Amino acid sequence: MSLAVRPVGELLRVWRTRRRLSQLDLATEAEVSARHLSFVESGRARPSRDMLLNLAERMEVPLRDRNLLLLAGGFAPAFAETAFDAPALASARAAVDQVLAGHEPYPALAIDRGWTMLAANRAVAPLIGTVAPELLRPPVNVLRLSLHPAGLAPRILNLGEWREHLLARLRRALDLTADPRLAALLREVAGYPAPPEAPRPRPLAATELALPMRLATASGELSLISTVTVFGTPLDVTLSELALECFYPADAASAALLRRLAEARA
Repeated sequence: MSLAVRPVGELLRVWRTRRRLSQLDLATEAEVSARHLSFVESGRARPSRDMLLNLAERMEVPLRDRNLLLLAGGFAPAFAETAFDAPALASARAAVDQVLAGHEPYPALAIDRGWTMLAANRAVAPLIGTVAPELLRPPVNVLRLSLHPAGLAPRILNLGEWREHLLARLRRALDLTADPRLAALLREVAGYPAPPEAPRPRPLAATELALPMRLATASGELSLISTVTVFGTPLDVTLSELALECFYPADAASAALLRRLAEARA
């Protein structure tokens, strides 16, 4: 059963369980009566709109799912979902473009909740130029692009480790949201051929800050680590699900190679 058709009390229990909160803990944080919360979750009491928003805020429910919670409670959604290319998001797109451009000569891209690539800087194109054309037709999915055998997978030198890292991220997102689109994506990418050897945990080298992606290119090997940035106070569903993934060189050789690639583009 999808979240969209569940009773409001059941939705509250689902999110409380995901956040590992007892009924008393949530009631205390939200400053509501534990007895009243119990009645709401059991369907014996109807919560107000303000109460639902308060509980959702305390449980850090994503904006998309707050709308579902409100609908289940008989209220109109509170948060708009604006297309990324709509005029209303022009200032947000400008901010994204500024961050992506400012990150050059290192690659960076913007993705949505389903790992669809919404924007990328100029440093990304040389890294994905050899993948199959069908994987680059919009909408481009970053996980599919990375793990598909016709994508980057054959050039990822530590594919076993990197594959497990990406699948773990996707599983965490699915555990949090129960989004059926993410469930379908997980089934798809987990079904791609895995490396012959099972990935084995290894200690990071002293020079590594995090697990790098080691990518073979025509100009040499790149070792990249990534960070993820999100909007701090989004009030729109699209912005709340937008993430900027910025890659950094994990060593001096990779930094030099990325600068040479940028100079070649110029």
